[in-house]
Amino acid sequence: MPPSIAEVHAALTAPGAPFEVGTAEVRGITYRVWTSCPPSLAAVLERSRAHGQATFLVYEDERITFEEHFRAAATLAGRLVDELGVRPGDRVAIAMRNFPEWSVVFWAAAAAGAVVVPLNAWWTGPELEYGLSDSGSVVAFVDGERLARIAPHLATLPGLRLVVVRPEQTSTPPEVPFLDYGDLLGAPTATTLPAVAIDPDAEATIFYTSGTTGRPKGALGTQRNICTNLVNLAFSSVRMAIRSGRDPGAPSSGRQSAMLLSVPLFHATGCHSILVANAAAGNKLVMMRKWDPERALELIERERITTFGGVPAMVWQVLDSPDFARRDTSSVQAVSYGGAPCPPELVKRITEHFPLASPGNGYGLTETSSMTTYNGGADYIAHPDSVGVPVAVCELKVVDEHGETLPVGSAGELWIKGPNVVKGYWNKPEATAQAISDGWLHSGDVARLDEEGFVYIVDRAKDMLIRGGENVYSVQVEAAIFEHPDVVDTAVIGVPHDVLGEEVGAVVQTRPGSELTVEGLRAFVGERIAAFMVPNHWWFVTEPLPRNPAGKVLKRELRDTVLPAAR
Repeated sequence: MPPSIAEVHAALTAPGAPFEVGTAEVRGITYRVWTSCPPSLAAVLERSRAHGQATFLVYEDERITFEEHFRAAATLAGRLVDELGVRPGDRVAIAMRNFPEWSVVFWAAAAAGAVVVPLNAWWTGPELEYGLSDSGSVVAFVDGERLARIAPHLATLPGLRLVVVRPEQTSTPPEVPFLDYGDLLGAPTATTLPAVAIDPDAEATIFYTSGTTGRPKGALGTQRNICTNLVNLAFSSVRMAIRSGRDPGAPSSGRQSAMLLSVPLFHATGCHSILVANAAAGNKLVMMRKWDPERALELIERERITTFGGVPAMVWQVLDSPDFARRDTSSVQAVSYGGAPCPPELVKRITEHFPLASPGNGYGLTETSSMTTYNGGADYIAHPDSVGVPVAVCELKVVDEHGETLPVGSAGELWIKGPNVVKGYWNKPEATAQAISDGWLHSGDVARLDEEGFVYIVDRAKDMLIRGGENVYSVQVEAAIFEHPDVVDTAVIGVPHDVLGEEVGAVVQTRPGSELTVEGLRAFVGERIAAFMVPNHWWFVTEPLPRNPAGKVLKRELRDTVLPAAR
């Protein structure tokens, strides 16, 4: 029998242990903190240099070593301070695809003491204008595509300096003044970072939330927030190994680990849990211009990828790809994902197709600086419908509508407290007060906890349906639908009803060539969930469901598309 979760936590966090836990007071609130947590992103960048000539970034045919990356970031940081006048606390925005320059700019701005503002590269011109204006960014690094979108709005941003990465003649307006990234960087020869004092609780990042309703809010993260996530990931990996009966200190094969970056860097998962984590660990990070499952399989084979994932839909697409059988995927040791509910059926598919890989699923929010809980290895096999247990520095509780703690097993809103919870929302004190009270983040997710501390996300509060007084949790219905082998993707939505208030509807993407019928799927689902939860309305589609860059289905867009047809 493996040691219990509590026993593992006690052993790993004791005084002198690898993940020793202490306390710190931050803005009047006492938190449990990692005593080994790096004090700043600049400190993490310094440590990354120790990996020397090992390959850090791969993009198409470009390869950049850790030493080359450090020198470029250090040189650019100096240019930001000396030539562009960036001072600690100034906002520096990034709006571009996943290019290698994205990483250099991020680390350079962080080393200069700036607050880095990664903007959604999918945004339109007016949305980018909003992000730049709302954040008060003084410098923005953009690629050619984003420059074309921003150009018509520059008159409203008089204090902004533009630096363009990879300009394109077809999309670069000739009348727009900007600095060229290559000219600004010059010869990347610096070997030291600027002498800037950076406090662990200084503001570090502004990541804008999805903005499914109203304007996006900028989640204001600190150095402690983002660096805590780095230790959270390491702790979870060690805990998983111990719980799975493996020696976490066993020597590795000596081969460099390689991760496929399949999600945007402007998302907390891509930046916090992939870019920062792999820089610290010395892993190779293989970047994709845009997501494509066939290209992903090609890169897995070419670069001997050891870890890939993203959001669950991406893993499904790789497994369903017609190229899967002819590509060598034997290097894959881990398949990790988060950002969206994951059906238990996916765990079965991963263990079937990647026999040497350990599946893993995590839970977190932009407001928790990425990961709060993790479920991997033997724990995931035993609890495939859970997102795992929290890391040792995070406290969780499930509360009712009055904020009162509910007993174990009851469903309610999940509240989170820890050093990874952001400072608040940029320039939005009222929204901050509504979302965070006494250090506790109100997640907006409906969840339950079991006796061991495993977390089960039942639904987003806004996605929960009420049918004739009965709560219907869309995640549970979606999980039942996903078990059918002909289903690629699905989303459950509420359909207005005069008597019941709402009925359950499901949009289902079926596999090519499928002969699945509504009657057949309804009967299949009816064997797995209560009758009142079985959808009354079905829409079968062959195209992928609309998702935002974080991988979440755009249910409002789905409702606008399918509900008029139901009337």
